[in-house]
Amino acid sequence: MDYCNVQNRATNTSISVVEKKLRALQYIEDITRKADEVQKQVLHEILSRSAHVEYLQRHGLIMPGVTYEDLQPDIIRIANGDTSPILCSLPISQFLTSSGTSGGERKLMPMIEEEFERRSLFYSLQMTIMDQYVPDLNKGKGMYFMFVKSEAKTPGGLVSHPALTSYYKSSHFKEGTFDPFNNYTSPNQTILCTDSYQSMYSQSQLLCGLYQNSQVLRVGAVFASAFLRAIRFLQKHWTDLCTDTNASVSSVDLCTDIRTGIINSKISDSSVKEAVIKLLKPNPGLADFIESECSRDSWEGIITRLWPNAKYVDVIIIGTMSQYISSLDFYSNGLPIVSTLHASSECYFGLNLEPLTMPSEVSYTLIPTMNKNLRNRRLCLRSILRLFAHFQFLYIFQLIHLIFQFIVARFQHWELLHDGKTSIPTSVFKDCCLMLEESLNNVYRQGHVSDKSIGPLEIKLVETETFDKLMDYSINRGAQIDQYKTPRCVKFAPLIELLNSRVLSKYF
Repeated sequence: MDYCNVQNRATNTSISVVEKKLRALQYIEDITRKADEVQKQVLHEILSRSAHVEYLQRHGLIMPGVTYEDLQPDIIRIANGDTSPILCSLPISQFLTSSGTSGGERKLMPMIEEEFERRSLFYSLQMTIMDQYVPDLNKGKGMYFMFVKSEAKTPGGLVSHPALTSYYKSSHFKEGTFDPFNNYTSPNQTILCTDSYQSMYSQSQLLCGLYQNSQVLRVGAVFASAFLRAIRFLQKHWTDLCTDTNASVSSVDLCTDIRTGIINSKISDSSVKEAVIKLLKPNPGLADFIESECSRDSWEGIITRLWPNAKYVDVIIIGTMSQYISSLDFYSNGLPIVSTLHASSECYFGLNLEPLTMPSEVSYTLIPTMNKNLRNRRLCLRSILRLFAHFQFLYIFQLIHLIFQFIVARFQHWELLHDGKTSIPTSVFKDCCLMLEESLNNVYRQGHVSDKSIGPLEIKLVETETFDKLMDYSINRGAQIDQYKTPRCVKFAPLIELLNSRVLSKYF
């Protein structure tokens, strides 16, 4: 079955919500039941359309596993304006950029126009699955924090921006047929505002979400870190972000805006202001309710208190995001945490077919029309090596997920950093160092004890909000808020300097 036929029929004809859901479920059933056949079709299409591509001519059918650095010379050629078929037979329409959270530099990933169709299909399948477990999601709205970054251009004139910015700015997101399963509290204008302060921090997305609180059935962001950043911003500033009528410049007060129905003057983006004004009407009762809830001593359960009809929190919670599970549980009063898909900037490839499972038990079903996975390989959170060929390009990436990047030549000294929000006795840190070192394998012990090529493991206690500072640094350098991931391993010198500047104590 063609991967876009279902999507085209579902969006271009006036069929019922029920029929759309049935078609999508049948599509998932068909392509997963005949995964081997579908993958062969995908590989045949890649090979037939790419036979003349320079990269395939260079390597033939013996494709090497590669890193970004291996492909960088070809990518630079494309970025500089070379339009010959280097990596793909179809024209490169733009570049997606990584967040640059570990190495400090953002990577460029070539993108073709038809990839938007696959990603749009992915989002529609995601909500179809959720409706199987949480019914009637089409009868309310989702409060999601979504952001864009301003775009840049390569020397060859191609646009480069983060993957999420690329999708939000596409016609598939902005101009698609109305879908009640993807109905958000934030108008598109607030999402597409490149000034993140006006988009969310000043008030727009938070204001719209609070104003429509009774209609909100789900809350979230792409990553858990971005969602919690928004909640903590509200927690930290709601009391001091009040309008001073005697001041020459008024600051932001969400409750005042809701009470009066007048948007704050700090919103200067005309499209954002116009969109929010259409939505906002005076509601003193709601403003009093929000003030009452936010003024309580504890913010435990604040999500279910402010958005009482919310049924789950929709965020990616695997990998480095797992550290935020306890915080999400605290603020949401234990609402289900749902990780609906597995994706990267390069490719979307896995759907969670059992979305209400515990975060520690999340698994994803590979959608064979999105990638060509190695036969009999199963996507597992514990896998440290996954090889796949991107649908639009035939190179094979090595995606390595490790808590520690064990490369002796680069890292002779290991440091674990802990955000010092709670007081922990010195003896506990020393015990942790010993326990961690004992849990590592013989290669580490040989390098540490015999060869002396690896120094002792060190734990450093850093100031509160240190890891937020890492996020601020990356955002200021062009990373997208909702695409940021706290790095497991840092090798970029300015980030190391930032961390070291906030060390309170250290233990061996």
